Amino acid sequence: MQTLTFSSRLSAPRERVWEWITSKDGILAEMRPVMRMTMPKNMALTEADVVPGKRLFRSYILLFGVIPFDRSDLTLVSFDPGRGFVEESPMASMKLWRHERTIGADPENPAGVILTDRLTFAPRFAEPLAAAFVRFLFTHRHKVLRRSFAPAS
Repeated sequence: MQTLTFSSRLSAPRERVWEWITSKDGILAEMRPVMRMTMPKNMALTEADVVPGKRLFRSYILLFGVIPFDRSDLTLVSFDPGRGFVEESPMASMKLWRHERTIGADPENPAGVILTDRLTFAPRFAEPLAAAFVRFLFTHRHKVLRRSFAPAS
């Protein structure tokens, strides 16, 4: 089992960051061009859509947006609007996949937030390669987040 944590200071209000991390456009922007997840049209995660522990939808994961390499039954086990969520999705490539995403106050910037991703996972095979890919993907996602929420110059 592996655990990785990534945190970024974002110069944006909590509401704006929450809207990004729960929208199809925000999720896909973070992953592009490394991968893409298929999602229902007009998908946005809302309190009305989430039943803790119940699959929201099946997603096929496409490397570089075109090569199918995994599938996920997207399942949230907790959902706290404006604060974060915990995803525990059954995946073809993982015995365990847990993604905790939280938005916290930034003590150095009252107008900003700190977004943290904590991943706990157990690959079914090729553990070092899978861990390296997850590290690469979330490093990329946080670069996209910091760039997208950079202070105006």
